[in-house]
Amino acid sequence: MRKVLPLVAVLIMVNAFTIAAIAQAVTIKGTVKDATTKGTISAVSVVIKGTNIGTYTDDKGNFTLSTSQSLPVTLEISAVNFATKTITVTQAEGNEVQLEQSSALGQEVVVSATRTPSRILESPVSIERVGNTAIRNAPAANYYDMISNLKGVDVVTSSLTFKTPATRGFNGSGNTRVNQMMDGMDNQAPGLNFSVGSVIGLTELDVDNFELLQGASSALYGPGGMNGTILINGKNPFKYQGLSFQIKTGLMHTDKSQRPTSGYHNWAVRYGKKVSEKFAYKIGAEFIQAKDWLADDMRNFRRIGSTSGNLVDGTRSTDPNYDGVNVYGDETSTNLRSVLNAVGAQVPFWQGYINTLPTNIPVSRTGYTEKEVTNPNTFNFKFSGAMHYKIAKNVEAILAGHWGTGNSVYTGSQRYSLKDFKIGQYKLEFQGKNWFLRGFTTQENSGESYNLTVTTQLFNEAWKPSTTWYPEYAVAYMNAKLAGRPDLEAHNIARGVADAGRPAAGTQQFRTIFDQVRRRPIPQGGLFLDRSDLYMVEGQYNFADIIKFADIMVGGNWKQYVLNSQGTLFADKIGEPIKISELGMYVQIAKSFFDEKLRLLASGRYDKNENFEGRFTPRVTALFKPAKNHNIRFSYQTAYRFPSTQQQWINLNVGTGILLGENRALYERYNLISNPAYNPTNLSERIQYVQTKPESVTSFELGYKTVVKSKLLFDVYGYVGTYQNFISRRDGIQFASGVPSQSGASQGFSLVVNAPGKVKTYGWGASVDYLLPKGFTLGLNASSDVLNGVPAGFRAFFNAPKYRTNVSVGNTGFGTKKLVGFNLTWRWQEAFFYESDFIQGDLPAYHTVDASVNFKAPKIKSVIKVGANNLLNSYYRTAVANPSIGGLYYVSFAYNVL
Repeated sequence: MRKVLPLVAVLIMVNAFTIAAIAQAVTIKGTVKDATTKGTISAVSVVIKGTNIGTYTDDKGNFTLSTSQSLPVTLEISAVNFATKTITVTQAEGNEVQLEQSSALGQEVVVSATRTPSRILESPVSIERVGNTAIRNAPAANYYDMISNLKGVDVVTSSLTFKTPATRGFNGSGNTRVNQMMDGMDNQAPGLNFSVGSVIGLTELDVDNFELLQGASSALYGPGGMNGTILINGKNPFKYQGLSFQIKTGLMHTDKSQRPTSGYHNWAVRYGKKVSEKFAYKIGAEFIQAKDWLADDMRNFRRIGSTSGNLVDGTRSTDPNYDGVNVYGDETSTNLRSVLNAVGAQVPFWQGYINTLPTNIPVSRTGYTEKEVTNPNTFNFKFSGAMHYKIAKNVEAILAGHWGTGNSVYTGSQRYSLKDFKIGQYKLEFQGKNWFLRGFTTQENSGESYNLTVTTQLFNEAWKPSTTWYPEYAVAYMNAKLAGRPDLEAHNIARGVADAGRPAAGTQQFRTIFDQVRRRPIPQGGLFLDRSDLYMVEGQYNFADIIKFADIMVGGNWKQYVLNSQGTLFADKIGEPIKISELGMYVQIAKSFFDEKLRLLASGRYDKNENFEGRFTPRVTALFKPAKNHNIRFSYQTAYRFPSTQQQWINLNVGTGILLGENRALYERYNLISNPAYNPTNLSERIQYVQTKPESVTSFELGYKTVVKSKLLFDVYGYVGTYQNFISRRDGIQFASGVPSQSGASQGFSLVVNAPGKVKTYGWGASVDYLLPKGFTLGLNASSDVLNGVPAGFRAFFNAPKYRTNVSVGNTGFGTKKLVGFNLTWRWQEAFFYESDFIQGDLPAYHTVDASVNFKAPKIKSVIKVGANNLLNSYYRTAVANPSIGGLYYVSFAYNVL
């Protein structure tokens, strides 16, 4: 009994204190409104001044805040695009706060530059940021398209939903030199080794902002950050609550030059809920459907070797060996003379005439256009969700998942139809005040994706084998020639005879045969069976609260690729996937001097891929502030990339040759060690096996950024870069006899190699953002990128115009109540010579205009927008062999996005 009494006394005391604490707690309630429109504002930060006690307004603009302090208390109210306001609250309920709209140029907070928050004005390297207000007001039909309007950025459009951005050159359809992170997860598809744009991940309504870090960024973000890193950040459900939805619909192909006029549909929904101060969750979905733009380049492509070549004159009716850029199946070609010799053996009295014909008469099979062999119905469906739980005061756990599927078209070494492509990302993350630990996996499923070239070649063989087609052609050709017909006419007559019974595109016969072929796995058909995965664990710790003399941060990660294509893409076997592991770690030290006027930052990262030697990438930056809001930045940056998973292990017959990885085991498989391939343009040169080295770049940059009278933001930079061990491809021809021969068997290869010597780049960029009266804004930017020193015979894939520029005029809200907004953007870039594994040729200059007008309805928390991408419907291409992009005109209704 004596032991129980003290315990009871303690419990009584604890209970008394608890009752007293509850009695003293004050719950403050209020509403935050726009001072001009009188509409409520969601996601507004409400904090008790001098403390870390705070909350956010919900989707109705209301906030509830509990404190043990007695009234009055001072609150700090802040929101993006509104002036921060400090108020003293004397009552618990009925508090109304009105915020004035404002635009603080250069004050946006960015993270990607140093992996720690800082004002964009004080970033030590070049960086661009787009916030959710800019996303709402942009004319782009998809938020991802806004990247193309940032300075120094090039975007290659493979299809409506597959777009690839890059900075400072070296771009293409699918870029292994740019990292893309979405809520901290590497957004690459494991089998492709590059991001598939916005096909998976956050829905448009769930994007809070995105940042673009230009140039080399491997020191903090690891292999692949050769030419930039993109961070796309989602909305936290503790901050962004309630139901939001957007219905966007429009028209494409209005001039009917590619297809009949068709609809464009983009529907999105998001719901966020703060259940308590500890738990919140969100879910979202987005659906896009349209008839895609067509790749319709009918120019004649003359192949040299296995995969590259040049554009020449000629059409199907003027060149018997015509190979249209975006025509498939006509890659199958043979020397008709060899067929005629076989025919002459059966018809001896023809042999004399056959002997008078040229020794080489190349003839190709008849192909089909992209419109005939792809499904025009492009769609993309995304679903995502996350649960956030605050384990402790400064520790939050996040369980999140993103899943996407759809149809699209991608340009690589050929054009590929990504049909029913699926990819999912799943993450568990713990975030503290100064640290994070996350693990995630990416699961890829190629669905029914197929190679257009290979599938159509095999389709031709299915309806009439070349062993039948070419003899029929040869006999008809001889009959026409002996009848006195001119050579070209004889060829066209022969083609008509050989093509007898050719299935017409769109018929039941065509669909039956084509579907049978595309659904058979490579090499018997065109189907990929890629089920590759990526696993990654990473963490970071900032010693800011422990070490005071400098800001020190450390981090590291482990990554593993599991390549599983059942032999249809990689050199793996069924049930025996290829595993590739990487390990990385980094450290960053920053310190300010001379009363914060100079800040120095040094970072370094070490990475090891199990198939290559480890690499160390340092970075040193300096930020000098000679006066308030005047910042001069200098950076020395390095970056590198290991050969991609495809460059290591691809083993793909693309119909015109074999794309081969650099791994020695693949060379041994094709006997390329003892019988090396020859350079097709110089048959005296043999291509010996040399293991590919990681590619690296060293870059120096000088920049200046300033804000003048809070109305003008000026940013300029210049850089020089040097690339070493530049990873490229070159063509090779292997002859079965071991020596070059016109008649002997041969096989074409596209081989991964390092370009000798160093490749140099340089460029500059400048931008001006000016706030005009009454909230109007003017933005101008221009940039230039130049490549020097590429050795003869190597393709650099630089693919950047020397000059490009963007001009924009807009207003997020004008009129008496600021309910009308608009944005007008003009983009221009000059012509340049485009290179890829697929094709090379001149890409014409183009300019395009995007425009939108929106109308706000605060009472129903909605926005109506009317917009157009490529307003003038002036078709243009961003890459040779890619689609011609026309106008897209839409109207949208969005709820709860104010």
